[in-house]
Amino acid sequence: MKNLGSNRQFKSLAYSGMFLLAAFSIMSSAELITQNASAFADDGKATQIVKSEKTKISHYTLDNGLELVVIPDHRAPVVTHMVWYKVGSADEVAGKSGIAHFLEHLMFKGTSKYKNDEFSSAVVEIGGTENAFTSADYTAYYQRITPDILEPIMGFEADRMENLTLTEETVLPERDVILEERRSRIDTKPSAILGESLSATLYQNHRYGIPVIGWFHEMEQLSKDDAIAFYNKFYTPNNAIVIVAGDVEAQVVKALAEKTYGKVARRAEPGKRQRVKEPRPRTHRSVELYDNKVTTPSWQRMYLVPSYQSGEPLEAEALDILSQILGNGSTSRLYKKLIVENKIAANVGAYYRFQ
Repeated sequence: MKNLGSNRQFKSLAYSGMFLLAAFSIMSSAELITQNASAFADDGKATQIVKSEKTKISHYTLDNGLELVVIPDHRAPVVTHMVWYKVGSADEVAGKSGIAHFLEHLMFKGTSKYKNDEFSSAVVEIGGTENAFTSADYTAYYQRITPDILEPIMGFEADRMENLTLTEETVLPERDVILEERRSRIDTKPSAILGESLSATLYQNHRYGIPVIGWFHEMEQLSKDDAIAFYNKFYTPNNAIVIVAGDVEAQVVKALAEKTYGKVARRAEPGKRQRVKEPRPRTHRSVELYDNKVTTPSWQRMYLVPSYQSGEPLEAEALDILSQILGNGSTSRLYKKLIVENKIAANVGAYYRFQ
């Protein structure tokens, strides 16, 4: 949760530890942040089909290294098709912050085979939806469609995995778009400015301290060549996971994947992802924000804690459950104590972010 600053005083403490302990004032939240985590860790290719009889999940690996996960669900004649690339803002090189998110935008600008609106039009024409999103550890593209057009949609997505076409005429206007996105979502909002500053203060060594959207002064220098280099390094089938869930059969989807994605050449070797560790915290860190646009003070504390990837068995699960007990909803401990009983807070919350 990102809380607002105050024209009186906002104070947020960035500690490191293994346990959440927070005191709240007028309006507050607590946040748990993970250390050295990755939503898609590189732990090798799958070598066999993995099936769960209970959930009917099938997992395949194509010859070019692309992973395919199929989750049949016949309750409605709908299918969700997603492509997850194992790359995010934490994989950017220094000085190029925002390139992962920028490339996400540029992926909709057309290929050597299809015009820049042809893919999206095919989805819209049948009443489907599409979008994409970027995080610190992954970038994903998805479409929610009817099963009868799954094959052409997979063809479109496979095509832009290897045939993206970028020109200065398409790149430069889109760079203006992401700069305006930063202005509207970050630079004009005290809560977002504070959240960005908190992360930068908490992470002294890790790339998680750099905003996914990027720093403005670096974003405005991003170029077509930067985007193409990032695309060529990471947008290769052996660095992607395709997930298809809905009114489908696993063997049918596998055949379609081989017909479409299976033809995409493995053109790069991104290598094993490296996530640096934070040094042991030795100092008290505090961030304060004053802003006349905000009239209600708020307070939050952030901890560095183990993730599902880095923690010992059941450690992350315990932290996840702890965040629910402490600050998730009106039945949580903090809500009942600070809002219902003591009436000293207007809002309260806690969560565990297992990046």
